[in-house]
Parts: sequence; structure tokens; C-alpha cells
Amino acid sequence: MSMRWPSLQLQMLIGFLIGLGAGLVVNATAAPDAAWVAALTTYVTQPLSQVFLRLLFMLVIPLLFAALVMGVSEMGDLGSLGRTGWRTLAFTLALSAVAVCIGLAAVNLLRPGEGVDPALAGRLLTGAAGSATAILERAPSSLEGSAAIVSIIPSNVVAAAAENEILSVMFFALAFGIGLVLVQDRSPAAATLRASIQGLFEVVMTLINLVIRLAPIAIACLMFNMAALFGWELLERLGAYVAVVVLALGLQMFGVYPLVVWAFGRMSPLAFFRGSHEAILVAFSTASSNATLPTALRVAETRLRLPRHISRFVLTIGATANQNGTALFEGVTVLFLAQFFGVELTLGQQVTVMAVCILGGVGTAGVPAGSLPVVAMILGMVGVPPEGIGLILGVDRLLDMCRTALNVTGDLVVAVAVSRGEPCAEADPTGTSLPDPPKPSM
Repeated sequence: MSMRWPSLQLQMLIGFLIGLGAGLVVNATAAPDAAWVAALTTYVTQPLSQVFLRLLFMLVIPLLFAALVMGVSEMGDLGSLGRTGWRTLAFTLALSAVAVCIGLAAVNLLRPGEGVDPALAGRLLTGAAGSATAILERAPSSLEGSAAIVSIIPSNVVAAAAENEILSVMFFALAFGIGLVLVQDRSPAAATLRASIQGLFEVVMTLINLVIRLAPIAIACLMFNMAALFGWELLERLGAYVAVVVLALGLQMFGVYPLVVWAFGRMSPLAFFRGSHEAILVAFSTASSNATLPTALRVAETRLRLPRHISRFVLTIGATANQNGTALFEGVTVLFLAQFFGVELTLGQQVTVMAVCILGGVGTAGVPAGSLPVVAMILGMVGVPPEGIGLILGVDRLLDMCRTALNVTGDLVVAVAVSRGEPCAEADPTGTSLPDPPKPSM
């Protein structure tokens, strides 16, 4: 009988526990600056964790470009889609904006990362090298003012990519995607180009899946470094961080979504959640919007009785472009790590973080851990040490499941809102007549 390796998620948890446990033992029994500890972190754990981070950073630019272009191009022909396309886009951006605002408000009010000894945080970053240092050196000195807005538009997109000017690359990708939408139906060459970009996206995602296989080792190394320095205080900070993320996700799920379903979709929130629970559970268990798509389509047509052409359009796009749970998570994570490392972000910088998170939600792959490269990119862009992402890797699986459930629920909410005024589906695939649509109530 062949022995089966544990799942990647279990391997990541094991790596998290091993690194955390070993680091706590070192913190309790030896001085963090002891010679053997310094040698271990300098020549073993630090390089191994940096390899993982460098590989993630290497794939950020092609991932964001391909995902954003595909996300926009999947809107179809904006001219012919008219109201449906624009309403889908409006609801998608609005829900993502509200989600990020909730997340930023929660982390600013509760401040889960505040109170860490600046000297300890500084020692953690001492000797950090590789991609993290390079990204920090290229991070913009200011993210405020009209000059920053103008600088988003690249004069040379290749140079912008080389200088890690992520906002400029994202602006170009959005413009490129819109141009592709406008010409793809009447240009065979444009259709071929779109297929090539889809191929680029699939190649990059394959590489990211390979890189993520190194995550258990990287997590163990990163957690050892931080636990050896911070001790039990690290666990307290992680617990507070998880609580803030779950609180913000809950406010969006049970506060914002019911209101949108009732006000714009004229559907009872209770009826909506009763009809959607199967898709929500599948999303939570798989942590993948893409894997949940078949279930979400079936739920929308047979349980919620949404028009087939609307549900298929909105949910297919939403699996990639409506990741408001992911956008919320990214915003909370960036501010938490900024607080942890004592990096003060101004209101203007936080607004920029919010905008990047909304766009990152459009360009984040709907697969497990798909948001990690985007989080790492935003950290470097605003001057927060990107290696700090190791803090949240060990708890990311649980949060990934929670935010994916929010993402898929948000897709169904948008489908309900966009479907208002459209004729309902008359029968399920088995031919059985369906009951009358639920009446709006509060």
C-alpha cells in the first residue's frame, strides 16, 4: 500500500507549527542574537525564505497583466452588452470598494498590529536581502498629490515594469483589456492575441502553483525567524489579525450583502442565503472561486431562479473579476503589517492601497493562495517590508476559505442585482416547474 503525502494545506500547517515551535523554544532558551542563532538565520532560514519570496515577486508582473487583461476582456462587447455589462461592472467595483473600506476601517480602529517593540521589528529585518530590499529601494517615496496621479500613466510600460511601478502596469493592462474588448469580435488577430494572453495566464498560474509547493519550507523558515525574536507576542498579534479579518468579512457578508439583495434585487435576504448555501459551502471548502463556478451557476439558475444569460455572464466574470473578499483581505493585511513594523501610512497612501486592492481584486486568480503575490507587491509598493508576508502565511488557509466564501456570495449578489427586471428562469434542467420568486421583505 503506497503512502500518500498530506495535502499542501496540511503541509503548510505543519511547516507553520514546526517553525513556530522551534522559534518559541529558541526565544525561551537562548538569546535571539546568539552566534549559532545568527548563523542559522543568516545562512539557512533567511536565504530559503528569500528564494520563495523572490519567486513570487518574479511572477507578479506577468500575473497581474494577464489576469487584468483577461478579466476586462471577459466583459465581452461592451457596446452590445450595454446595460448588463455596465451594471455588472458598477456593482463589482462598488462592492469591492465597500469591502475594502470596511477592512481598512476595522484595522484602523482595532489596530491589531500595533504595540510591537520597534527594536525587535528592526532586528527582524536586519540583514534582509534579495527581492524585498530591491523592491523597497524602488518603492515610490510618495503616493500622494497630483504628480502621483499623473505618474500612474506610464510613458514607457516596459520601463515601468522594469522599475516595478505596479500602478502603471495595472493602468496599461486595464487600457489594453478595454482595447481588446473593442476589437476582438471583428479582428481575428485580436482574438488570437487574447488566446495568447490566456495562455500566458495559464503558464504563470502553473508556475505559481509550483512555487506554492515550496511554501511549507518557506513558512517554517519565516516563522522560525519571527518566533525566535518575538516569542509569544507573535501569537497574540496573529490572533488579533485573524479576528479583525473575520470580523470585516462578516460585516460584508451579513451586513452589506443582504442590503444589496433587498434594495437592488428585491429579494428576501433569507431566501437568498437559503438558495445560495450550497455554493457558499463549496467555496469555503475548496477555497477556489473557479472550482465553485459550476455549483454557483446551478444554484443561480435552479435555486435563485435568475435568468440564465445573466447568471452565466455575471458569475463567469465574477470568478475572476469580483473578488471583493480578497480585496478586503489584502487591505487589512497591508495595514496590519504596516502597524506591525511601525510604518505609518498617511490617509493618501491608504486611499492608494484601497484603489490597488480593488484593482487587485479584478486581477487576482480565483484559486487557493492566488492573492499572495498581490499582497507582496502592495507591501513593497508602500514601503512595508515584503518579507513580513511570512507572518500571515501560516493562517492564510483559514482566511482563504473565508474570503472565497465571501467572493462567491458576492458574485451571486451581483447576479441578483443585475437580474432585476429581467424575466426569471421558468424551469430547472429536469423540467420541473419552479415556485414563484421570493417576495422582498426585511
